[in-house]
Amino acid sequence: MPASGTTFNPSSGLRRECLSLSEVVAQSVANIAPSATPALIAPLVFADAGNGTWLAYVIATIALLLVTYHINCFARRSASPGALYTFVAHGLGATWGVICGWCLIIAYLLTGSATLAGAANYATVLAGTASGTRGDLIVAALAVLAAALGTGAIAYKDIRLSTRAMLLLEFVSIALILTLAAVFLLRHRQMLDASQLTLSGGSGEGVRRGLVLAVFSFVGFESATALGHEARDPLRSIPRSVLLTVVAVGAFFTFMSYILVMAFHGQPVAFNESNAPLSVLASLDHLSFFGPLIALGAIISFFACALASLNAGARVLFAMARHGLVHSSAARAHDTHATPHIAVAISALFMLLVPFAMLTQRMAPMEIFGYLGSVATFGFLASYVLVSLAAPRFMRRIAGFGAVPVLMALLALAALSFPIAGSVYPPPAGAARFLPFVFLALLLPGTLWFAYLRARHPEIIDEIEAALEQ
Repeated sequence: MPASGTTFNPSSGLRRECLSLSEVVAQSVANIAPSATPALIAPLVFADAGNGTWLAYVIATIALLLVTYHINCFARRSASPGALYTFVAHGLGATWGVICGWCLIIAYLLTGSATLAGAANYATVLAGTASGTRGDLIVAALAVLAAALGTGAIAYKDIRLSTRAMLLLEFVSIALILTLAAVFLLRHRQMLDASQLTLSGGSGEGVRRGLVLAVFSFVGFESATALGHEARDPLRSIPRSVLLTVVAVGAFFTFMSYILVMAFHGQPVAFNESNAPLSVLASLDHLSFFGPLIALGAIISFFACALASLNAGARVLFAMARHGLVHSSAARAHDTHATPHIAVAISALFMLLVPFAMLTQRMAPMEIFGYLGSVATFGFLASYVLVSLAAPRFMRRIAGFGAVPVLMALLALAALSFPIAGSVYPPPAGAARFLPFVFLALLLPGTLWFAYLRARHPEIIDEIEAALEQ
């Protein structure tokens, strides 16, 4: 039986209003895996933006705030486990909503798979440090399996346990990184970096190219919208969570990129050529023992991200199953735990098998992380475009025509055009050029299945739209 004092939504079976604002924020923050940006992504942004790296993150934050405006047009008025799937369906109709739903499932589950590989990479680093030899693929495979089982067990058991675990794990990881930054500033007694503030050696084109990866750092920020049935006062807590996440994480990214670029001035290895920039920062702080702690913090952050991705992806799958779009078993909620346990199990199995299969092909964990993360990003960007298109139409229908939603949509679409265009042109080198087609290939079966259902059962559109109004 459910815990005393907890209510359930009779139409879903999920526990109602059990998550505080901080726990809802933890879902979105963990899905971003903010610790991965200074460790992995910021050096790649620097390769293009140079001393304008911090500016690329400021612009990316503004771009995602524009998308947040459109998400919150819906989040203030509607709450469900379907996240952007239900929002887009409200604004553009069931067909576009379903396409968005499949984009989200691809995005969340591949993000989960990618972060399992990321955790495995740092597990091999720790194993190598302990043994004095390089970690191997057996260690990586065992780490992926352990992380997948751990996230699956927590997500299956209790959403409150999931969010509290994510809150703790991300706090520890971010605290380690901020400690390094604070010690660096105290030791060097320097806050202003003229070369960065004047964008010395940088260019507008370089910042534009760097913006592509800067935006990628934020994907998943909206995942708190999947907790619509479980958040307390969801029409207030979820919009606040999405907004707070973008602002807080954007400030963290801007600050850490600024500190790291400053720290690497005059170093023998350039920032963009370092495979462990936080370890370099630790050595500059004379805190070399922080190296293993940073690796452990990265594992913690990746684990939290995998857990957040599993929570969000399973709930979108659960919502789509309730609307007859996938097998009805995925629409079941556990009698005791009040979690979408079947959807969680399916999602966790997918998240495990994808990186596991790639490891059997002797691919390195960070290579897997890069490929899967890139494919997942296409799903997020497609969803952000659709919700930005859906919001003006939704607002016109419920509140009459207004110029502000249209203007905000144009600004959001313009901002999103940079990372979308930069992802495909000029074509990336090597296998990366095929990743957009991999995303389309993954999206095709779900789209064709919906086309089949719509042809066989035309009434499914009305049924979905009627269910969204409940």
